[in-house]
Amino acid sequence: MASSRKPSPDGRARTAEETRERLLAAAVAEFGAKGYAGARTACIAARAGVNQQLISYHFGGKQGLLDELRRRREKIQATIVPPGASFAGRIRAYLDATFDRPDWARFVAWQALGDCPFADAEEERLRAEQQREKTVAAVAEARRRQENGEVRAGTDPAFALLAAYAITLAPVTMPQLVEDVLGGDPLSPETRRILRTQLVRLLTDEQTEEDE
Repeated sequence: MASSRKPSPDGRARTAEETRERLLAAAVAEFGAKGYAGARTACIAARAGVNQQLISYHFGGKQGLLDELRRRREKIQATIVPPGASFAGRIRAYLDATFDRPDWARFVAWQALGDCPFADAEEERLRAEQQREKTVAAVAEARRRQENGEVRAGTDPAFALLAAYAITLAPVTMPQLVEDVLGGDPLSPETRRILRTQLVRLLTDEQTEEDE
């Protein structure tokens, strides 16, 4: 005879947390594949293997999922680059993040296209202003690193930063082009190796793995 015992409070909490995590993983995959506008909660629930109503229960709807993913992304961003990394080290770290978490990279690309709306217009304005400030600071940091010899002399540091961003995201934003140009799976280990090596050679004077 099957046990009729109810789950303990701890068991229910674990189940709820597991459901939330499955929904978030499904949401980042769905948003990454279709963007926020194209994503459907029914498809997110199907990916997660749960009832669609649980999205409203745990997050209040699709916007709530998006807001939580934004918070998660900020935490992830803070851990991508190792402390004290050189400009070349930062390139490798961000490139590895794209290959290790392609769904998140696609999600970032959709955000850059303005597809992920904020529920509050004032919050959206403040976030956009913060992002501009971060970008200006990143360009200033690239200039400082060039003065320290980390960015190839004669290369505009702002261009170096833009090229690093663009090529780092290329395997998820332009997968067919990457495959045609390099002749292989855009997210394969070989493509990762090529991009890691060539980006560092292009933008810095640091010795690459193949040069050693």
